[in-house]
Amino acid sequence: MAKIFVITSGKGGVGKTSSAINLGAAINHFGEDVIVVDANLTTPNIGLHLGAPIVPVTLNHVLRDEADIQDAIYKHESGMKIIPSDLSIKELKKLDFSKLSNIANKLRDYSEYIIFDSPAGLSQDALNVIDAGDELIIVTNPEIPAVTDALKTIKIAEERGKKVRGIILNRIRKIDTEMPLFSVKDMLETPILGLIPEDKNMQAALSMKNAILHTHPRSKASKAYMETAAKLIGKSYKADYGLFNNVLRNLGLSYY
Repeated sequence: MAKIFVITSGKGGVGKTSSAINLGAAINHFGEDVIVVDANLTTPNIGLHLGAPIVPVTLNHVLRDEADIQDAIYKHESGMKIIPSDLSIKELKKLDFSKLSNIANKLRDYSEYIIFDSPAGLSQDALNVIDAGDELIIVTNPEIPAVTDALKTIKIAEERGKKVRGIILNRIRKIDTEMPLFSVKDMLETPILGLIPEDKNMQAALSMKNAILHTHPRSKASKAYMETAAKLIGKSYKADYGLFNNVLRNLGLSYY
């Protein structure tokens, strides 16, 4: 049966959308069919990130009952499928966000894996997306405000009966002001699914309208997303970060 993952975060700016795109690209790289859905309807960015800012049919049309969901699915040049949302904010008030769960279930007929990029925070829009998923993946940065907001999201998910599959700790810079990995684990009490380093190539990938997995496959961030996706779908993959870092990671003493 198809699996629906919701990529969410307690606050904006932590790299939620880039994580959704790169997880989708990595799952596709493993030979699996995947659809990445831009369910961040107020500030959609999936289309912008992948060079499709304006398309004939969007998720918005489906929510307004103006199109069927299959008409909003587009295939990126990489092989990954996406469902963009409309950049216009004119008709947001006309959208019925409660229909997302029904749309999510329909998508099970079109792909093995569906990834929803959720709005940041815990607004009603974000909660509707959370309710549409099978499992949540929470993206945060190793900073106290971001981790605190991630904890709030975990608690809300538990209250709504949703499983949190794990945490993606993103934009790790290995500086003194970051929270240590053990502190993040102790505070969230949730499995760490992925450790993604800060990578200057991420901005280059954005300008190239593609996932970093395709533009810079040897970069640390690319390897980390591959490793994360492998854990997520039960594939075998081991990233090589060099002997010293590999040993520290295995001991749980290093981010990467």
